[in-house]
Amino acid sequence: MRVGFIGLGIMGSAMAMRIHMAGFPLIVYNRTRSKTEPFAKQGIPVADSPREVAEKSDVVIDMVTDAPDVEQVLFGPNGVVYGAHPGLIVIDMSTNSPEYARSFAERLAKYGVEFLDAPVTGGDKGAREGTLTIMVGGKYEVFQRVKPVLEAMGKTIVYAGDVGSGQMLKLLNQIVVGINMLAVAEAMALARKAGIDMEKLYTVLSTGAANSFTVQYYMPKMMKGDYEPGFRAAHLRKDLKYVVEVANKLNVPLPGTALTLQLYNALVARGLGEKGTQALLKLYYELMGHNEQ
Repeated sequence: MRVGFIGLGIMGSAMAMRIHMAGFPLIVYNRTRSKTEPFAKQGIPVADSPREVAEKSDVVIDMVTDAPDVEQVLFGPNGVVYGAHPGLIVIDMSTNSPEYARSFAERLAKYGVEFLDAPVTGGDKGAREGTLTIMVGGKYEVFQRVKPVLEAMGKTIVYAGDVGSGQMLKLLNQIVVGINMLAVAEAMALARKAGIDMEKLYTVLSTGAANSFTVQYYMPKMMKGDYEPGFRAAHLRKDLKYVVEVANKLNVPLPGTALTLQLYNALVARGLGEKGTQALLKLYYELMGHNEQ
């Protein structure tokens, strides 16, 4: 099964490399060509366009930032649809919304292309180690066909149901991710002001009922003032915006998510959108008047 991978950012580059390591014939494309260099050095073909990726692949995976980027990759000039051929499968592994997923599936079907929405969770660590959780929406038989490719990138593969179900599961996941980070930042901010030793706080949070991936992976970074991205703050803000849009349409009140979104709006407004989600702590320190050194 020949695999084409489009989008070699923090997550995508690691995911594509896992596919290569699993032995699948791979071709890659990235808008910023310099990001393809690690692949070219290993003899992996680099395409000049998404169209070329589609022409030379059985499965095309995109891992880009947002729905407009997926739109461009699939339907823009020299997009995937112009390299479409019988049996081609497109897997969108970026995070957007169930509505977009259904729209992409309908439009691709006109070209005879199958579509799965398959967003992921697990951060840069999961991408590097091949332990991502992958949530998949679409036809079950198509999912079964590409499952070996997904297993090269993820440890837990969840078939969610019809197209859009994968995106819905991911948005639900992001509610918990966002509010978890909010909780850790608040605890650390109060601990700082109250004079509590952060190592002791970490010991308590990481071994008791408050334990989570956020505590285990991000809190040590926050303690060191390391705000470099595993997952960018601007990306979480984008995901939470989709959550709130879906909730509004379904008349479901999500006050915790709404608050978290507003705090990430503030973080992005302060020019910190390209930092990791853990940079939320910087906002709290600013609000409490703490000058972080």
